[in-house]
Amino acid sequence: MPTSLSREQLRRVDQDAVSQYGMSSLILMENAGRGAAELIHQHYGAADHSRAIIICGPGNNGGDGCVIARHLHNRNWQTTVFVSGELDRLAPDTHANLSILEKMAMDITMANADQVCEKLAASDHTHDVIVDCLLGTGFTGDVRSPTDMLIRQMNHINKRATVAIDLPSGLDCDTGKASNATIRADLTITFVAKKIAFDQPDATNYTGRIEVTDIGAPRELIAKCAAYPRRVGNGH
Repeated sequence: MPTSLSREQLRRVDQDAVSQYGMSSLILMENAGRGAAELIHQHYGAADHSRAIIICGPGNNGGDGCVIARHLHNRNWQTTVFVSGELDRLAPDTHANLSILEKMAMDITMANADQVCEKLAASDHTHDVIVDCLLGTGFTGDVRSPTDMLIRQMNHINKRATVAIDLPSGLDCDTGKASNATIRADLTITFVAKKIAFDQPDATNYTGRIEVTDIGAPRELIAKCAAYPRRVGNGH
């Protein structure tokens, strides 16, 4: 298996798993979120008080967060979900997984980043695991306001731990460059393979410990995509 992949190589894994192997993107998201939830539970689960605040963006990274929330809930975690964005801007698979949470009557708040900041600041999160599902591998450049303020608030609050999903929000997947606002995680749970960003010496200041979880894509496909030339910085 490859040691690390670029943004474009990872995108090809997702696209080809769907187009060439007939895998559902919802199944890939389910596998990713369930694997991440299992690792979070292994590292931070407690018999009496397991609590998670899962902060989701509107893209597929947020959809992973919705899956994580469901599986942590099923493991008796007290789980709160914030979705930073508007309902009509959600990626289709994210919308589908959020709908499941709504039918489960879970604790969900849809709000803009300013409002999420206020809610985080107003409560004690000493015992909470903060799960970062804001920005995915497609992020490049600077984090726009008010999401930049939300990331800084997530870093600032007193909490049990911060877990980044796929990579810390604000970190460029290819270059490993931190943006104007970047999550500092204790644990990064990344999918398919490590990102080439993680090879940079300073990346561990943001990723913390890194663990890779499988999403079910065929290993032959991953190996083929790893052989494609790396077009670093080709995000959008």
